[in-house]
Amino acid sequence: MIGILYAVSLSLLQRLKRKYRTLSIRTMTNLYWYHMLFGLIYYTYAIFRNSDSHAYFHDAATAESWWKLFSHGTHFIEWLAVPFVQYLHFSYEMMMVLFAWTGYVGFVYFYLFFKENLRSTIKFRGYDAVNLLMFLPNMHFWTSSLGKGSLIFCGIGLLVFGLSLPAKRKVYIALGGLLTYFVRPHIFFAIMIGMGMSFMLGREKMPMYQKVLIAIGGIGISAFIYDELLVFLRLDEDNVLESFMNNTAFIGGQLQHAGSAVDMQSYSLPVKLFTFWFRPLFFDAPNFLGIFVSLENLLYLAFFVKLFQKGFFRFIKQASAMIKMSAVVFLSISFSMTFIMSNLGIIIRQKSMIMYFMFFVIVAFLDWKKTEAIKRRMKRIKRMKKKEHLKVQKRNYFPDHLTN
Repeated sequence: MIGILYAVSLSLLQRLKRKYRTLSIRTMTNLYWYHMLFGLIYYTYAIFRNSDSHAYFHDAATAESWWKLFSHGTHFIEWLAVPFVQYLHFSYEMMMVLFAWTGYVGFVYFYLFFKENLRSTIKFRGYDAVNLLMFLPNMHFWTSSLGKGSLIFCGIGLLVFGLSLPAKRKVYIALGGLLTYFVRPHIFFAIMIGMGMSFMLGREKMPMYQKVLIAIGGIGISAFIYDELLVFLRLDEDNVLESFMNNTAFIGGQLQHAGSAVDMQSYSLPVKLFTFWFRPLFFDAPNFLGIFVSLENLLYLAFFVKLFQKGFFRFIKQASAMIKMSAVVFLSISFSMTFIMSNLGIIIRQKSMIMYFMFFVIVAFLDWKKTEAIKRRMKRIKRMKKKEHLKVQKRNYFPDHLTN
């Protein structure tokens, strides 16, 4: 199964390479085996710990009606699994590999999204920053199993890649949008709102009517699914804010009973956001896995502090729609999650959906700074050449005076 999917992946990569020269087949093939290694690690983890993957497989194997499962969230995962489990007789291990592969596809399209929206290669401690971000262990661990994590990561990767060139990538937008919507509607809602806002505020060189159409499309889709989103999140349409606060307080209280609970309800908003983005950080790691994750969170923090360098606000003001969309999606989802999450174990898993939005903003900022530095250097060289040229002209015009 792993070998068959490798052959499929290689064919996909070769086809993409013909269109997108920035794709490195060597990097992506290495990433494939790396991701499958984490699939094995997660499989071993699931043997000794309770994992939702067992429930998904069991429910798919025992489902009496396939189409009755067609819905959002958990039932959508089971609905997708039924044909493979009941008709093609896939085992639990085969389903784990198949869904791990969908997570890998998400990495491929996130990689392309990063590469085609950057003008230069950004280095971090001497390493290609984009390549480094593609090999983050925690991102692979939670996207390498039968479950929502791998599928929504694939959906978001396809969706943002499509949104980079919406006129030419309608299939990617449709497929990525459907996957994201049916796995986690609120994430799709946030991306559509972010897209609508960013294309209106972005600096893309496109006619205003196209910007307006894209913005209307994104916000219109969000409005269309608004009622279903309220049902999915169990919110009262007559008092959304109050029901949201009540639900988040209840869920937060329930999650605090776990061993790795944190008292998010008593934290200020900045501390809540810091906890969601960067904890655990060694001092509060609940177990060995928490210590391992702390190392990665430290790397997140090292990237994040780059945003405090001079020029960030000027950069974000003139940034492209993709950068502004990424910032809006990351901040809006982070804000809402901080009111719900009160357990470090769940935080570690949930934030894997959105961290690449933050990384993209950071790397794009570093790319902008590098480009601006090159422009300044070129202006200095041009001024020096102009000054030298004037000196030569002056010498030629007053040769006798210069000689004496």
